[in-house]
Amino acid sequence: MTTATGAKPHPIFLAGRWVESDEPLVVANPADPDAPAGATFNASAEQYEAAVEAAVAAVPAARELPAYERGRILREVSAGIAARREELGRLIATEAGKPIRDALTEVDRATLTFRLGAEEAERIGGELIPLDLNPASRGRIGITRRFPIGPIAAISPFNFPLNLAAHKLAPAIAAGNPIVLKPPSKDPLTMLTVAEIIEAAGVPAGLVSILPMTRELGDRLVADPRFKLLTFTGSPAVGWRMKERAGKKKVVLELGGNAGVIVDASADLDWAARRILAGAFGYAGQVCISVQRLFVEEAVYEPLLERLAAGAAALRLGDPLDPATDLGPMVDPAAASRTQGWVDEALELGGRLRTGGRRSGDGAFFPPTILEGVPPSAQVCSSEAFAPVVVAAPFADFEAAIGAVNDSSFGLQTGIFTNDLAHAWRAFEALEVGGVVVNDVPTYRIDHMPYGGVKDSGQGREGLRYAIEDMTELRIMVVAQPG
Repeated sequence: MTTATGAKPHPIFLAGRWVESDEPLVVANPADPDAPAGATFNASAEQYEAAVEAAVAAVPAARELPAYERGRILREVSAGIAARREELGRLIATEAGKPIRDALTEVDRATLTFRLGAEEAERIGGELIPLDLNPASRGRIGITRRFPIGPIAAISPFNFPLNLAAHKLAPAIAAGNPIVLKPPSKDPLTMLTVAEIIEAAGVPAGLVSILPMTRELGDRLVADPRFKLLTFTGSPAVGWRMKERAGKKKVVLELGGNAGVIVDASADLDWAARRILAGAFGYAGQVCISVQRLFVEEAVYEPLLERLAAGAAALRLGDPLDPATDLGPMVDPAAASRTQGWVDEALELGGRLRTGGRRSGDGAFFPPTILEGVPPSAQVCSSEAFAPVVVAAPFADFEAAIGAVNDSSFGLQTGIFTNDLAHAWRAFEALEVGGVVVNDVPTYRIDHMPYGGVKDSGQGREGLRYAIEDMTELRIMVVAQPG
């Protein structure tokens, strides 16, 4: 089989072997539906079974892999990604529609993620616990140690096809766990290319499989009792249904949200506007911590909205491979069509357009959009938009702004722009989220920090050290001194 461009489909990575199947998978180019990004294969049921059996068989060898060897593998993967930076950046831009500047930033972050994984692999430790707290425990101490949990099932999303997959692979390898990764069907070629780098780093056979697969086979992955942990990043509706089917295995869910930003009267408005534009419209808003709901103190509401509207109008939509492009397409035309429907609903419910709001044609592009006066019940407020859309509202009382952010079923991250220390501390104390970012947008993340949400936004935390805690089991040895 060859694609329309004449390129041979990329094979899939099954426990150290490159294989093909009878189920071709053509990968679309969101910016140009007439020029596919490439092709690969969906794994067959037999290939899935072989990958899981290999992961189970690899448990003893993975557990015995010394820290220095796990560190070496992860450093070589990091270096290999850095060496192929331009290639991987272009691939992300082509199959994910991500502007090339953002795509290259994602490659750089993945380089860091694997390097951090190497460092964490070399410092997984325990503690010494004094147990002689009563006479019966005299002469006893406790020693804790973390052991690999076992085979891991991982499912990563389309919006960061490299770095969010890296946040599953790197800690799994660091902790000494075999892993079977289902990359996103919309853009699997990035991680299959990284699999070449993983193979070159000398990962033991069976430790890593990267297998695109159908939804039906993915359901089998979720429910398979041979896995000891399921880690999923994606939509809340899908994630919570997976948890119901996962059985007794541990489940880590990194889901979405409708992230809020608070701007009070003491904030630096120029800085806030620049960062809100980046946080709202980067990658066409297809980021789970994209700025969606904006609450601005009345005294600075109009000055800030004027800055945002002018900045949004100046953003350039276009070819993701053009370095001058600010916004590329959404992942597919269906996503743009859904966004138009939500914007139309907001307007019907009494909302007003400050800028944008109208899709051009039937393609995947949607302009940066700012809405005002939208009731909280509208989908664009209450659900995850995952689109280049911001809903702005003024507030008179800071406590009311905190309440408005918390009036959500989600709780991932929130940004607050303020030069009032009391407001910063109050936000940290009262906001029902996994992270509070002061004087920046909720879209901020660096890869070693604990990252995750509460309420419908998920459970568990990523960030290398924190992911490793979920991917290991804590065991205590009690040592008694006879006598």
